[in-house]
Amino acid sequence: MKIAYFDCFSGVSGDMCLGALISAGLDFSLLKQELTKLSLTGYDLRWEKVTRNGISAANVYVEVQEAHQPARGITDILHIIEESMLPAGVKEQSKAVFNRLAAAEAKVHDLPVEEVHFHEVGAVDAIVDVVGTVLGLHLLAVDKVYASPLPMGKGFIKCMHGLIPSPAPAVLEVLQDVPIYGTGIEEELVTPTGAALLAVLADAFVNLPALRVQRTGYGVGKKVLAHPNLLRIILGEEGITKGLKFANGQGDASHKHRPGHSHNPGHDHHK
Repeated sequence: MKIAYFDCFSGVSGDMCLGALISAGLDFSLLKQELTKLSLTGYDLRWEKVTRNGISAANVYVEVQEAHQPARGITDILHIIEESMLPAGVKEQSKAVFNRLAAAEAKVHDLPVEEVHFHEVGAVDAIVDVVGTVLGLHLLAVDKVYASPLPMGKGFIKCMHGLIPSPAPAVLEVLQDVPIYGTGIEEELVTPTGAALLAVLADAFVNLPALRVQRTGYGVGKKVLAHPNLLRIILGEEGITKGLKFANGQGDASHKHRPGHSHNPGHDHHK
């Protein structure tokens, strides 16, 4: 069984997820081609290879023509996803991520879910990040997703409502029943979209499980921090692999299915 482990030592955001998948071998041309199945225009998706603390990583950009984007509510976004020709599992997971995110925002702002809106650029960013990540896992034939417990920053975050505390209230709502811990870093480390992606996609939040590593990838966060602001994805086969030889000559190493490989699918506040 092929698994993807999200090692969130510096948090998680939507663009970091996409970058880590591309760095781990996701075919970028195929990803862009599949994303054209969404009725979504006026944006360009690109990436560049960069290094952070000597580590090669992918930095992803969703460049939006703001003047050409309408305001979108959660109903509009769900419709865009549902009406696409993407695989059924990808659509269901992507909608689940947005439903989780919208429910959290509705609770924080004391609004009906159907009144939750995303500002013009943020809506496009979020759609591409969410659907792209879910689609990327599908294209990489990942069967199961695990993630590390999530690190929380502190201080304040500037958003359209003014200053709000870090972690953002919507992040804490999204991460109900998910293990988190404080870092003392005065930044936003986990964004609402990043939180919603993992809350829906991850089968469990655990320390690195037993697996045979096949590929690793690193996605870049837009903020420059004292430590490498990266998300690491480890792709591999789950479980202990028999017959693994060690340097000392000793013998064997101690070693939620997703139908169709898609059962569950810069540090912008809404990315």
